Amino acid sequence: MAENSNHDVVIIGGGHNGLAAAAYLAKAGQDVLLLEKLDHAGGAAVSARAFDGVDARLSRYSYLVSLLPQEIIDDLGLRIRLARRRYSSYTPDPGSPGRGLLIDNGDAAATAASFASVGAPAAEAAAFDRFYAECRKLTGALWPTMTSPLPTRSEARQLAEAAGADDVWESVIERPIGDAITRGLQSDLVRGVVLTDALIGTFARADSPDLQQNICFLYHLLGGGTGDWDVPIGGMGTVSSELERAAREAGATILTAAEVTRVRPGGTVHYRHDGQERSATADWVLSNVAPVVLDRLRSPEPMPGPGAGAGAGAGAAAVAPVNPNHLREGSQVKVNLLLKRLPQLLDRSIGPEAAFGGTFHINETWTQLDDAYRAAEQGTIPDPLPCEIYCHSLTDPSILSTELQASGAHTLTVFGLHVPDRLVTAENNEAMRTALQAAVVNSLNSVLAEPIEDLLLTGADGTPCIETRTTLDIQRAVGMPRGNIFHGGLDWPFMEDDAPRDTPARRWGVSTDDPRILLCGSGARRGGAVSAIGGHNAAMAVLESLALASEGLASEGLTS
Repeated sequence: MAENSNHDVVIIGGGHNGLAAAAYLAKAGQDVLLLEKLDHAGGAAVSARAFDGVDARLSRYSYLVSLLPQEIIDDLGLRIRLARRRYSSYTPDPGSPGRGLLIDNGDAAATAASFASVGAPAAEAAAFDRFYAECRKLTGALWPTMTSPLPTRSEARQLAEAAGADDVWESVIERPIGDAITRGLQSDLVRGVVLTDALIGTFARADSPDLQQNICFLYHLLGGGTGDWDVPIGGMGTVSSELERAAREAGATILTAAEVTRVRPGGTVHYRHDGQERSATADWVLSNVAPVVLDRLRSPEPMPGPGAGAGAGAGAAAVAPVNPNHLREGSQVKVNLLLKRLPQLLDRSIGPEAAFGGTFHINETWTQLDDAYRAAEQGTIPDPLPCEIYCHSLTDPSILSTELQASGAHTLTVFGLHVPDRLVTAENNEAMRTALQAAVVNSLNSVLAEPIEDLLLTGADGTPCIETRTTLDIQRAVGMPRGNIFHGGLDWPFMEDDAPRDTPARRWGVSTDDPRILLCGSGARRGGAVSAIGGHNAAMAVLESLALASEGLASEGLTS
């Protein structure tokens, strides 16, 4: 007979959001059990030694922080340091790779000169600054709502109008973002720099009618109200480890290597741990796995579609059909590299420390991004592949051993755009991994004065220090269906005016069709990225529900 335990709350999945929810609820006196399938907590927000015998702790899947509210850091007493990067971005001109656009947050005059150097119109630098300044009016108005109950669309719009962002609301919320970009900017290269914010992990065009690109754009500019993306000192693993520390110190029980196999009505969760079948019953079940994975765990029959998990078996709850938005595919390839030193650029006017000091855009002009989308839509890998590159070690060398630091070594993380999951299958995954790695290397080399392959360090086993992760690899490693880094399609950070608001779970954007099962991960409304917002909001919904129940009991006592 399976061993059973009873708790106030069971959390499925020990990613950073699940850890945040556990910490909040345990601090509030709840008996919390968190179950994590992997042998460590943190999910995709971890640091790892990716290369054999090399002492470099890479942020393997997620790498920058923007959406983590200071409120959560303060509430949970997290010892997290985030470093601001001086340079925003560098973008070589594919028509003339010997020149490029460097946006330097510390030198407005140099930035303006850089716009001129790539042939942008005389007013383009000012138009670029004005575009983002207008966007900050909207994000500054919406950011404070992220850790409060959801506003309605009308309430959110009123906040925008009060901030003088009524025109921006129309541009970002109501119409395809491509309209605003082409209306406000003239340079093909500059337009592409802006458009990339709408396409990270999202397979869409600038004018896609479902506006997924707009939602992605909003979230990439929303963090702190400013859109700054910071480097976590010590690597992304420090964020998750601090959340885990806070949860454990608050009294939460965290079991790793505990795979959930089924979720039944009434709050019973079946899982496998230490070779034994076990179950846990709770008043509340919080799901930090993707919504489609939760659907599979709750289904009486295996459900179609990708995802880890779950559970045929009599007695499991019948659930509503899978939300098509939950099945939206991921669209990226992730490549980590460890170099002997930073490469020299074809653009000799820019030092590699500046070029790689922010986000390095390659082959991401407006035209190239659209051409890449069309190629992928037709079933081929884009050539050239649009790529974004980050160098963690320039801002935070602590992720490298002292020997690697002294040698001049550096990490690079490459995020290739417009590589939808539809291109990858179980049968072709190995071949696609090889082909995508080659596409990333070729894209990199198109703007370098030396081959990147010559700069790769080698591991103790003699293999070059480069690893590539397809969408299927990401699904298999960290359970993100179809490799979608957002656990599915993104949603606006507000509810429609006619949406029900009758329960705390609905008001906080964490509800499912079962009132005792809540979403606490990236699949919750306002989830996505390393933010802990999904975990915070699910915890707040539980605590609000408990407070309402307590008030009801007190009222009954007064009137009985």
